[in-house]
Formats: sequence, structure tokens, C-alpha cells
Amino acid sequence: VQLQASGGGLEQPGGSLRLSCKASGFTSENRVIGWFRQAPGKEREWVSCINTRDGSPAYRDSVKDRFTISKDSATNTVYLQMSNLKPDDTAVYYCAAGRNCYTSDYYYRGWGQGTLVTVSS
Repeated sequence: VQLQASGGGLEQPGGSLRLSCKASGFTSENRVIGWFRQAPGKEREWVSCINTRDGSPAYRDSVKDRFTISKDSATNTVYLQMSNLKPDDTAVYYCAAGRNCYTSDYYYRGWGQGTLVTVSS
């Protein structure tokens, strides 16, 4: 499985961005797509995930009510709509595939290059 994240950019605090994760070579064993992020000088952290079979989402507490994950099965694309962005959201965002919605990146595969999100005035 290969995934590629895109859609990052520079946004002001309070603004919005939508990230896309395009998957190829998807298998039934990798039914969950997860979003992670890595800020400068910090470890990569889990942000959100979605079960591509039933659409059930999960979020880390700091992005709940601000981020929404969704899927388009026709195009094998998962989206992360980010609203009310904060400077702490600045990071390189990655997507990857896994069997379940684990919060550890150890259980995911298909990491792409990531997309940079910068939130600054």
C-alpha cells in the first residue's frame, strides 16, 4: 500500500485547510487510514483515523471539534478538514494505513512524504 498526503500550506490562526490522502494498492488488511503529524523537534503523534469500511472516526483530544476526517471510497481518498487552526497545529502531516485505529505509528504502513502545515500570523 502507498499513500500520499497533500494540501498543506500556510494559514493564519483561526483559518482552515483540507488535507488529502490518496491511497493505492489498498488491501482489506489495511482498512484504517490514520493521520499523524510531526512538529519540529518533536516526535510524530497520532491525530486521527478512520475505518474505511464503516467510516467510524477517532480523534486526539486536542483536535476534537476542530478536525473532521472523511473518506471517498470511489477515489480511495481520505480527507482531514482542519478548522480553527492554531499555531500548535504546525507540523508535517502524514497519512498511513493500518489494521486498526492504533495511536502508535508502529502499526501503520505506506508512509508517504507528508505535507507541511504552517499556522502563523
